[in-house]
Amino acid sequence: MQTAVFAILGLICIVVGLLLVLILHELTYIGLGLAAFGILLISYTFIVDFRTIRRTITSRRGKFGTSTTIMLSAFIGIIVFVNAISVGGVNHRFYFNELAQFTLTSQTKDFLAKLDMPVTAICFFTPDDTSGVNNYSLILLYEYKYYSDKLTIRIVDPDAHPEEARKYGITSSDYYQYIIFETVEGIYPVSPLEVQYNAEHAFTNALLQVTGTLQKKIYFLTGHGEDSPSDALTLVDQTLKDNLLQVDTLDIAFTHAIPDDCATLIVVAPKDPMADEERQIIATYLENNGSVLFMTDPNLPDDIDQLVSPWGVDIGKGTIVDPGSYAAPDQTTPLITRLQNYWLYTTIYFPGATAIIPQETKPDGTDVTSIAWTTSKSWLETDSAQLASEPVYNEGMDTKGSLAVGVLITPSIEYDDEGNVTKFNTGPSIAIFGDSDFVNNDNFYVNDNSTLFIKAVNILTSSSDVMTIEHNVLQKRRLILSSEEATFLNISSIALLPLLVLIIGGIIWWQRR
Repeated sequence: MQTAVFAILGLICIVVGLLLVLILHELTYIGLGLAAFGILLISYTFIVDFRTIRRTITSRRGKFGTSTTIMLSAFIGIIVFVNAISVGGVNHRFYFNELAQFTLTSQTKDFLAKLDMPVTAICFFTPDDTSGVNNYSLILLYEYKYYSDKLTIRIVDPDAHPEEARKYGITSSDYYQYIIFETVEGIYPVSPLEVQYNAEHAFTNALLQVTGTLQKKIYFLTGHGEDSPSDALTLVDQTLKDNLLQVDTLDIAFTHAIPDDCATLIVVAPKDPMADEERQIIATYLENNGSVLFMTDPNLPDDIDQLVSPWGVDIGKGTIVDPGSYAAPDQTTPLITRLQNYWLYTTIYFPGATAIIPQETKPDGTDVTSIAWTTSKSWLETDSAQLASEPVYNEGMDTKGSLAVGVLITPSIEYDDEGNVTKFNTGPSIAIFGDSDFVNNDNFYVNDNSTLFIKAVNILTSSSDVMTIEHNVLQKRRLILSSEEATFLNISSIALLPLLVLIIGGIIWWQRR
């Protein structure tokens, strides 16, 4: 009887000791000691009452109980061992996905391991998404979270919570499926197209931006009478910095090159002609997939016209007059309403603008998109003397009709018949506005002028790589079957498994019979 008590007590010590090891990590050594003490008690029981235990084990009933106990102990031991390993942080995962879409590169893992700032990824997802972007984004975001506990993921339905959506600039369905990365430093958006193209690059880039680890740099061209960030564009300068962008000026007459860290070059209405060498430097930069935002004004030197003409647009000669929509009292200040701009902004105006005229044929591999345009009543006034009085349209001299004031040129994306992305073309990213005054300190924060400008800058800078990461494209995959294969699949899925069960059952019945 005494030995049985020792055996039961030893078993209890082992169980309690293992539970302490698994649940209370700070009591690991105590748990191990308690388990060792339990093993000693059971060993003592075997030594003291060995004959009785041997007789019990070698009996028919004892053999059955012993084998059951061994199997159960082995099963429990395996579970305890596996859990002990996982609790100790020793684990490994294997991926067999062909594109490795849900794995992270070593660069991203290294960055996440050093991440010391809380980051929130706010996913503005609607429940009715059919593109697969939502699921793919969340799976990859949780992979990021696996490597850093500093990342928090929130899912917000913009239709159910429009006030929170407006807080982050999600004002229309065009912005649904966006992910906003936020820290105390600022916010950075990731579009669904970026997710489809290369989600890891977009997510890691966003983390680099919002943590201040690596900021993209904007250069303003100087040396030709342009407005500068330290003078008429101080509000632009501050807003760019608020959007996690570094700002600097660049005089290529001295540098003879555009720096490698240039995310976007901004050229603000140069009033003096550029030297041939300077113009060639910018042209070469564009040919090498550069990113430039051009702003011009009526009757300036034709340098910008020469730079953008190879990419599918021309700069108009003259000043836009729009009696159909203008900021009173000046008809030369086109007022762009919600239905006259690509992103449906409420009101934008351009004080003294010229037209950006798309060419009949665009270069291969590029998209030319008008992002702001005038009414059909407008015309391009070529006689500057008439602007001082009441401007009048002169047929044969002036160009009449809806005129583009802003144009975006980007590399095109090719799709197959199913809507899947098949190719991402390369090329420059260019935004062109026929006015520069709409972003000076007097007009920048009026209506949606600043919003349009920042939107264009964000599009241009998004093409700038901050980390070399292999592109893992989100693919839509379909199982293509012939009619015979589809018939076989349907029949086999309904009848094959029941038939196998019947066959196996028949074989077993026949053998037993």
